[in-house]
Amino acid sequence: MNSLSQALLSLEGLSIGDAFGQCFFQPSFSDQHLVNQSLPEAPWYFTDDTEMSLSVVDVLAKYGEIDQDALAKSLALHYSYDRAYGPSMHRVLERIRCGEHWRDVASSSFEGQGSWGNGAAMRAAPLGAFFASDLSVAAAQAALSAEVTHAHPEGIAGAVAVAIAAAQATRFAGAGRLPSHQEFLDSVIGLLAPSEVRSKLARAQSIRSAESVQFAVSILGNGTGMSAQDTVPFALWCCSQRLTRYEDAMWLAVSGGGDRDTICAIVGGVVASFVGSDGIPAAWRSRRETLPAWHADAQPSHRAGA
Repeated sequence: MNSLSQALLSLEGLSIGDAFGQCFFQPSFSDQHLVNQSLPEAPWYFTDDTEMSLSVVDVLAKYGEIDQDALAKSLALHYSYDRAYGPSMHRVLERIRCGEHWRDVASSSFEGQGSWGNGAAMRAAPLGAFFASDLSVAAAQAALSAEVTHAHPEGIAGAVAVAIAAAQATRFAGAGRLPSHQEFLDSVIGLLAPSEVRSKLARAQSIRSAESVQFAVSILGNGTGMSAQDTVPFALWCCSQRLTRYEDAMWLAVSGGGDRDTICAIVGGVVASFVGSDGIPAAWRSRRETLPAWHADAQPSHRAGA
């Protein structure tokens, strides 16, 4: 499987997870559905998690790397108010669309601190799968992707962590080896700079049982704060617990509450990279709305593969 195919596989898992998680914000879906693990009725609508990930894959297909200007342009061009973007991203992408440079916009957010939201992390799994052959490149490219909208070190750390997790899932799958819970998280932690994201992932290693999901949430968060450090550790803990079964990973992820669509998007993008296309159940695939085709029609530029 080539790099773009790996990214598209991760995107498929991400988008289905995103749309699945979004169903739990609908009044027609009750906690009893969660208890019974009964799938929501179709169609499942994707959110900003998927829409922004489409831009990442599109840029990778065209350039073979993250071109920050091209990514900023694509994110702003394809921004849709109805896809449940967070309040800060509405402002950021509107400003970029109106002609402000992405670097000025990203660095001026939150009184000059930059955003530490989970928006860069939620779109990072396909990028990690694309660069799975070189972990250092995956980390560097994830940082470049994050900087376009999330200039805070924690926002960047979250994106790097998810990208590395997807890269490692791809590598473990290629080697035909299932890592232990602790080994999988350690394979991510060892490549992260000091951050709260890294510290919480280290704590996640000691939470071994998926039966203690509420305890995990109490320690790691569940995205309620919509920050990278409140979202990524729990999402990657879910991956480490259920790496071999896509549907089990989804139900575990959604059981923690909080920012369910983003957590399920991260988990879906990573776990799909391990289980492969056949590991995503047809019943789940058929329920997600059809993705737009513009990202799949990308034509490589002269820089692709450079």
